Amino acid sequence: MKKSSVKRFVLLLLVGGIVGSANAQSNPINIVTTSVPFLRISPDARAGGMGDVGVATAPDANSNFWNLAKIPFTKSDNAIGATYTPWLNALGLNDVYLLCASGYHKIDGLNSIAGSIRYFSLGEIQFTDESGQELQKFSPKEYAFDFGYTRKLGNRLGLGVSLRYIASKLANTVGTTVYKTGTSVAGDISLFRNAPGENGEGLSWGVSLSNLGGKLGYTDDALNKDYIPANLGVGVSYTTVPNESSRISFSLDVNKLLVPAPPIPINANVVTKEDSAAELAYKTQSVVSSYFKSFSGGSQLQLLQASAGIEYCYADQFFLRTGYHYEDASQGNLKYLTFGAGLKYNIINIDLSYLVPSGKGIDQNPLSNTLRFGVTFDLNGGGSDNAASPATDPN
Repeated sequence: MKKSSVKRFVLLLLVGGIVGSANAQSNPINIVTTSVPFLRISPDARAGGMGDVGVATAPDANSNFWNLAKIPFTKSDNAIGATYTPWLNALGLNDVYLLCASGYHKIDGLNSIAGSIRYFSLGEIQFTDESGQELQKFSPKEYAFDFGYTRKLGNRLGLGVSLRYIASKLANTVGTTVYKTGTSVAGDISLFRNAPGENGEGLSWGVSLSNLGGKLGYTDDALNKDYIPANLGVGVSYTTVPNESSRISFSLDVNKLLVPAPPIPINANVVTKEDSAAELAYKTQSVVSSYFKSFSGGSQLQLLQASAGIEYCYADQFFLRTGYHYEDASQGNLKYLTFGAGLKYNIINIDLSYLVPSGKGIDQNPLSNTLRFGVTFDLNGGGSDNAASPATDPN
């Protein structure tokens, strides 16, 4: 098996045929790819039911994954949550899944701390050499955990920062190549402005820079490392309260990967000196400069992903959700509709989400026909974490 084949296999597994679908297009395209793409999977069932929106939605125990700056505006002083997401469930696989857990604690009225962990199991994989000879079986796995701090800058404004450790173990020894666990350290910084009305009524917005960190590789070759999925997310959410029992929120997120596209070969059948030079420049580019490089070349609109979602709440106990996610055909063409529901009873919130089957064959979404399950616990027994805390500051 070639040195890069392990990474390529896992990448194809995660994106569920994005590359195959995109290459079927008649026009040449250049998909932006990264290492550890599991960090881009929606990590909680509530957001999953709304098309994967979360940057500016009402804060809850899973806000760590989307915008840490939302934490100071939760009603509860302490909460924890967990979500189980089957992966490629439509193919009958039961050992490939994403498991996430998160929680926070308010130190006082201004300061909060939070943490989360993500664990991605890729099941058992049979490795072979280039001739198809079986070599060994291995169970790849990836995980990331982080710790963050948030501070309330005013009655309506919050700032959050966090540090994340990322590890990816895809193989041991394949042929004569020894693979190590790929590791990286990354940070997030986020800002959130809460809606002015009680129960989160009005307009809120947020900005999140996530996974800002070093490249990740699986060998000692410094040039054989890939960017992690650094991302810029911007979100808005508007909540209206038509009566004392109902609350409706409309949310929109736009995300942009801060990763440059790899160079396109001049000739697909021949590696030229120009191709080699471009590849070397891409591999040796600093991480910071790559963030700015990601905004150059081509249509930037094609590089954006958009998610829109609606959440209806009745009596702060029953929740219905729906949403839609859009990605341009040049970047994978992932377009899907989602539905979700939630139930709050005493200190427990239970959330379910479902992704409507989309695509066929290699173009099928990995979460098609999948039911995601999440639960959060309000450790103070207070109000719902799906309702933003009141803000009285008119500014």
